[in-house]
Amino acid sequence: MSERIKVLVVDDSALMRKLIPTILARDAAIEVVGTAMDGAFALRKIEELRPDVVTLDLEMPRMDGMETLRLIMKSAPVPVILFSTHSKEGAYSTFKALALGAVDFVAKPQDAAVGHLDTIADQLIEKIKVAKRAVRHRLPTNVVPGPSHGQKKKGGLAISPNRIIAIGISTGGPNALQFLLSQLPADFPSSILIVQHMPEGFTEMFARRLDECCALDVQEARSGDLLLAGRVLLCPGNRHMIVRRMPRGDIAVLNDGPPVNGHRPSVDVLFNSVAQEFSLISVGVLMTGMGDDGASGLGAIKSAGGMTIAQSEESCVVSGMPRAAIMRGYASRIVPLDGLAAYLNSQYGTERTTFDKKEKDKNEKPETIPVPTQRS
Repeated sequence: MSERIKVLVVDDSALMRKLIPTILARDAAIEVVGTAMDGAFALRKIEELRPDVVTLDLEMPRMDGMETLRLIMKSAPVPVILFSTHSKEGAYSTFKALALGAVDFVAKPQDAAVGHLDTIADQLIEKIKVAKRAVRHRLPTNVVPGPSHGQKKKGGLAISPNRIIAIGISTGGPNALQFLLSQLPADFPSSILIVQHMPEGFTEMFARRLDECCALDVQEARSGDLLLAGRVLLCPGNRHMIVRRMPRGDIAVLNDGPPVNGHRPSVDVLFNSVAQEFSLISVGVLMTGMGDDGASGLGAIKSAGGMTIAQSEESCVVSGMPRAAIMRGYASRIVPLDGLAAYLNSQYGTERTTFDKKEKDKNEKPETIPVPTQRS
């Protein structure tokens, strides 16, 4: 039997320090080795207990979660799962903490203060197991370098895109997306649609953060939004996103269909829709994340004649999603995160009036794009 995952629970609430270990005790693979009421105690207990994973509340007195995380990453790096509140301030702090090095987050239920944590029990257990296995690596440059290709366009014309690029992503996604989008220019002629596995209430703030860090126009999607060149639409939490070709312009449509692969939003729902509506001008990109959501949808895009790209496993925080597609032969290109923006820009960054040459036979081995040399 493999060793149990040692977890340290850090929360200023005595109730949470009792309830979180109780729900984690449901899984025999996890052992809570200690608790801490604030960051100062947590740092001492990390040194003493050597946990495999830390669950960290962001809102604490004396030393808050943000400062605690900063010191953990500096002195004793260990995978951290954040507990975040359902509020604008909580969402902002969560994305800032993810940029500092936290692996993932769990949103506290609205009634957590009265002891109701059952709704997140399975999610927390799963994320702790993923965090233990997660590959820790530094992004090639600062996660949020700011627009690297000039300022955003102001009052530009609404231009139809040359490609529809659909991206599916999960664990490790916030930092990876910030890194990717920050390297694309404001005049990028494709439309980008993103499904990021994320709970309701967080995607609006995440879209704003992405919009601030890149030259593209990033918005949380609404039904009826036009698919335009240089526009990025992020699917809201707890909704599915599909696309429709309409006489007055191609649009995104949101719906409340049942979860697919255990997710709403589901990457497969978006990918299948893009394959059906846009076939030869569709591009599917499957990035870091656990599970296999998006793998079959990437296969649908490939069968429809579109381009399919998987992030290389070694550049993922968690490689489950792209690996599932690669193993099934659905990825035509395997590209590291460091080279993904350059690849998209080289292939789809100029206006084209004709389709690209047909891709190689779909049974051919995928081409692996090497990591580019580090930019100065």
